[in-house]
Amino acid sequence: MGIDRLAALAAEPSVREVSWTERDVLLYQLGIGAGADPVDPAELRWVYEKNISVLPTFAVVAGQGVSAGEIAPPGMTLPGIDIDLRKILHGGQSLTMHGPIPASGSALLSSRVADVWDKGKAAVIVLEQAAADVDGSPLWTSEMQIWARGEGGFGGPAGPETSAVAPDRAPDKVLRSQTTARQALVYRLSGDMNPLHADPDFAAHAGFDRPILHGLASYGVVCKAVVDGILGGDTAAVQTFSARFAGSIYPGEAIETSVWRENNRLILHSVCPDRDGQAVLTHAHMEIR
Repeated sequence: MGIDRLAALAAEPSVREVSWTERDVLLYQLGIGAGADPVDPAELRWVYEKNISVLPTFAVVAGQGVSAGEIAPPGMTLPGIDIDLRKILHGGQSLTMHGPIPASGSALLSSRVADVWDKGKAAVIVLEQAAADVDGSPLWTSEMQIWARGEGGFGGPAGPETSAVAPDRAPDKVLRSQTTARQALVYRLSGDMNPLHADPDFAAHAGFDRPILHGLASYGVVCKAVVDGILGGDTAAVQTFSARFAGSIYPGEAIETSVWRENNRLILHSVCPDRDGQAVLTHAHMEIR
């Protein structure tokens, strides 16, 4: 086992076609808590196919849900990287939108290892995915930061240092998102079938009191809160959205997101008020159009 950074970076991207339907979009948006008030037009537009709006964060699951057929178990195969999957954590996620995501469609998805950082006791693998429509027009680019415990020390660069310092003033707005007890069971149908989010015994062996909500579900919850609460429901206003996953929440707990606006940049910090303000998303920011 180990990491060959040069081999990982030199490998040709893998390209595959993905497709999705309105049903996938509706299921994803139910899984991040949309439709809590099913007679509120602002909520209904996320979960009813008539005049449906598609959240930018749907990009992270496009092509993985029920319309993809049988959903594969969690796993990761990357060139130049041979590591124990039990040691990996999803450390962070970023998304750049190049255009709106249609409610149904297909795309060519190109995946590659964009970088590998040596953090000493761990490695960080940056996995980039770029999607384009059938005409070649770019739709989105995402970057997943995968934290691999015990895989550092291979002599690579440490990677960039980023700060998580919020402005020295009160937030411009605090947004509260309430999750539901069965939310992880719905969200997992969008592609992430890891038993950590459904099986109490599996969660207990991993050190949790009960199954936890997916990190990418929290990412989507916060995006929706900002689109609804700051951007007036305008999904096209989101240009980029980046965050680190700092802590887990249990389904049924709330997420509170503090928002500071600095011109076309929103600085975000999300916590779980049900557990004394434990951080959920940090180093989070959104560029808006």
